[in-house]
Amino acid sequence: MKVKDIKIQETVCDAPNSQETGERGLALVKYLILGIIFGIAFVKAEIISWFRIQEMFRLDSFHMYGVIGSAIITGIISIQMIRRLKIKSMTGEGIKIPKKEFRKGQIIGGFIFGLGWAITGACPGPLFAQIGSGFTVVIITLLSAIAGTWVYGKFSDKLPN
Repeated sequence: MKVKDIKIQETVCDAPNSQETGERGLALVKYLILGIIFGIAFVKAEIISWFRIQEMFRLDSFHMYGVIGSAIITGIISIQMIRRLKIKSMTGEGIKIPKKEFRKGQIIGGFIFGLGWAITGACPGPLFAQIGSGFTVVIITLLSAIAGTWVYGKFSDKLPN
């Protein structure tokens, strides 16, 4: 076999979590640091505040809607840039964003998620920042979120998703 007979196949990253990177130990510290910075930003933006979340659900304040809206706009712009400019991942892989089909289970899941968010004053993103800020009662919410994820995984084939 000659060298020119070998075809090089471009690796396409369907989702960052679906591939093994082989990173271990100190290589993972960058993610810890990024998580800490992200948590500090959550605290400074007051989006981990139970009171801010309650204001949102009572329609008393625009603060959280502004944060969520700006995140949606940033996401839309980012996805369009990735698609149009064919931006690659940090490891040089092409990024493929698959089309997602709508399912009625998303309405049910969204309702349950929103209900839990309104009752506990926390969504999964800020849970760790709330715990890190000293609101240790949120550990119950974290454990409940983990249990809910496990239950969904266990029974997802029987649910309308």
